[in-house]
Amino acid sequence: MNGQFEVLSPWAEAEPVPLKGLAPRVTDLAGKKIGLLSNGKRAAKPILTVVERKLKERFPTSQISWYFTQNAVGPAELETENKDKFEEWIKGVDAVVGAVGD
Repeated sequence: MNGQFEVLSPWAEAEPVPLKGLAPRVTDLAGKKIGLLSNGKRAAKPILTVVERKLKERFPTSQISWYFTQNAVGPAELETENKDKFEEWIKGVDAVVGAVGD
């Protein structure tokens, strides 16, 4: 070896991901179905239990729907065998509160 090193880039070649933009903001939660998304970490369920209680106090006509995943982020669920179940759940709610319970 001649004492020189080849410097390699740690960056991978990746295809660009199309952006979808933000969903329209829900202006009022009264009467809406609110999804609570747990990432499966130990603190997520206690956090969302408090959120559920507060939502029911403030918006008594709202409905709550829970979804539990073991993924760090809900959209990653679209890449698992639970894709259909997650898509059905997400279409059935008006808004989602996610908890990253680390």
